[in-house]
Amino acid sequence: MATEDRYLTGIFPDRESAETAYQGALDRGYDKDEVNLIMSDESRERHFGTEAGRATELGNKATEGAGVGAGIGGTLGAAGAALAAVGTSVAIPGLGLVIAGPIAAALLGAGAGGAAGGLVGALVGWGIPEERIKKYESSIKEGGILMGVRPRTDDDASHLEGHWRNARGADIYR
Repeated sequence: MATEDRYLTGIFPDRESAETAYQGALDRGYDKDEVNLIMSDESRERHFGTEAGRATELGNKATEGAGVGAGIGGTLGAAGAALAAVGTSVAIPGLGLVIAGPIAAALLGAGAGGAAGGLVGALVGWGIPEERIKKYESSIKEGGILMGVRPRTDDDASHLEGHWRNARGADIYR
């Protein structure tokens, strides 16, 4: 599979592991707009809400999608501010999901009515087999944070995969 057809994805159990994985992508030269995040609204509130503590790029990205806004206050860490500052974020109340990154723009283009099918379609478009999507959906419902990025090179894919595993990522697929 060509690198441009590959998409690296993984599920992270909590804010700390997601922040570590996200920062790894930024440190590798990826822009905040290249990283997709999908989580339940409940996970967004638990891990990134106003009661969750410090503001970071990742936290801001998560809260912006829910309409909370990027300015939570406090010191912005690299990972937390990127989550909020990503170009497009969207909260889908009917599905209880917060989606940030390029996939959000694709879902907005599909219209609100097509969001549910659009999410599955977008994940299939990342090259994720449907059986893995079902596992990801289940993990998101259980509070996991799905992260995805399109590696530019095989070396990037290997590096990020290892970094994400060290960050307690599960069900990493590339």
